[in-house]
Amino acid sequence: MSIIAGSYERYIWGFKLKPSKHDADNQTLTLSPLFSYPSHISPITTVACSGPAAASGGSDDTIHLYDIPSASSLGSLLDHNHTASITALSFYTPPSLSFPRNLISAAADGSVAIFDTDPFLLLKSFRPHKKPVNDLAIHPSGKLALAVYRDDCLAMLNLVRGKRSFCCSLGHEATLVKFDPTGDTFFMVVNTKVGVHHSEDAKLLFQLHNPIRKRILCASPGESGTLFTAGEDRAITAWDTNSGKLAYSIEDAHQARIKGVVVLTRNDSDGASQDPYLIASASSDGVIRVWDVRMAPKDKATPLAETNTNSRLTCLAGSALKSTRRPQIGKQAQKVEEGNGIDKSG
Repeated sequence: MSIIAGSYERYIWGFKLKPSKHDADNQTLTLSPLFSYPSHISPITTVACSGPAAASGGSDDTIHLYDIPSASSLGSLLDHNHTASITALSFYTPPSLSFPRNLISAAADGSVAIFDTDPFLLLKSFRPHKKPVNDLAIHPSGKLALAVYRDDCLAMLNLVRGKRSFCCSLGHEATLVKFDPTGDTFFMVVNTKVGVHHSEDAKLLFQLHNPIRKRILCASPGESGTLFTAGEDRAITAWDTNSGKLAYSIEDAHQARIKGVVVLTRNDSDGASQDPYLIASASSDGVIRVWDVRMAPKDKATPLAETNTNSRLTCLAGSALKSTRRPQIGKQAQKVEEGNGIDKSG
């Protein structure tokens, strides 16, 4: 399992989650450092990883790529066509693959770019809206995405054609948008609330309210309708989005506000789930922790692994995928894939 974190000090941090002890009743994990260096010339705003590939975006308008197994930098995407801070990055990985097929990026100038990952090559770039993108989520099919903007708008993006399908005003600014792993529902975070929406018609099914009334800064969907949120309350909250009720909470998970939470789970093609109980969190004081959510109902849950980067962390990403393929940056597209996910015909 790999964990990537970005910081205000321009540093990118990479860790490998490894077992350090196994016995019948106990499991101890450790976060082994892979790399850490100032990859950007200004604060890192967003990170993403899938299998061996990782990417970071910064307020310096650049996207950097990394190969996790070799703990090496692959350089930057110079022709990404963004002229403003990168605000969102997301890999699209089909369920049957362990290597991402596409990387989608969004920026503060409203632009969205679609990249092939074999090799990394800009396929399409378009500007669905003129205002800054707060967050972007890719549907599990890979054919469409949702984007939320600074001016209260929600847009659906057709990733096959590289154009906007529609845009509507929400009446309030959503800072986060996430799809459920099934794609049947999506979640939008507005301040202290999470709206659960039907994907087919965007109908609001119900709202989840943070009982402490603190801002939600990060969210990550889990399996079986579970949604994890965290933020200024320094707690990790698990919601049952099927019933609309709070499932459990890890209180005082960190000593500072939590800037990132990620579910370290991946369903294999046969339906089996690898390590389905692990989540990772990162706080603004530089601490990264890994939790076994089965311990959450207990009075005092303790992290399975912990490390301190001594930096002001801004974002977190993780991946449980394993792959021996190395990411590469190329000059020409190698193939065209039709009818399944994002069009590579340019």
